[in-house]
Amino acid sequence: MTDIVAGIHAVRAALQAGRVTELHVAVGNRRVRELVDMANAARIPVMDADKQQLMIMAGTDRHQGIVAKAEAGGRVADLDELVTRAENGDSLLLLVLDGVQDPHNLGACLRTADAAGVDAVIVPKDRSSPLTPAARKVAAGGAESVPFLSVTNLARTLERLREAGIWTVGLAGEAGQSLYELDLRGPLALILGAEADGLRRLTRENCDFLAALPMAGQVESLNVSVTAGVCLYEAVRQRA
Repeated sequence: MTDIVAGIHAVRAALQAGRVTELHVAVGNRRVRELVDMANAARIPVMDADKQQLMIMAGTDRHQGIVAKAEAGGRVADLDELVTRAENGDSLLLLVLDGVQDPHNLGACLRTADAAGVDAVIVPKDRSSPLTPAARKVAAGGAESVPFLSVTNLARTLERLREAGIWTVGLAGEAGQSLYELDLRGPLALILGAEADGLRRLTRENCDFLAALPMAGQVESLNVSVTAGVCLYEAVRQRA
């Protein structure tokens, strides 16, 4: 299988990972030339293209003039390995996205997960965005660096994480306690719901705690990627 990777940061990360097999270029600015030089040094074919061709390849016009064909990959997380690490006392930080279907939101969550040092991002196979070129582009390299796990049964996966000693904290606007009241320093899975529907019932039932973010204004909720940033960095702050 082949991945399509678009955008400066995402293509650079794929080149550094040694996954790129072809580079397609439509502009010649400094940042693109640097990537072309990397491809030439690795003897990767570089092909001229126009912006329309790149848009068709990437499925988005936000390709920044460069698209790569790459061997399927990125870092794939292994559930058994995560469970073993938790059982051995590793203070894991996991981000679980329950049905995030917008690839831009998925990409933004991966970018933040990379910055926060998340050990893995976990999503269900159904009702979730896959790692599309748009998601990889928004992730700005996070899709290459953060281990990613797509699971068939999210509820059962959460059960296994809890059995391994990982606390599961779901974000829900109607929760009676604030995220800031919780101790987030141990092994932790932060669970965020879909853009419109929030957490599914079985997901809620597998949360040790439900928590909310304080909302002082008129809006009822934040974008899921913004929520991920707030929650992850509260965990990072406490762990520091």
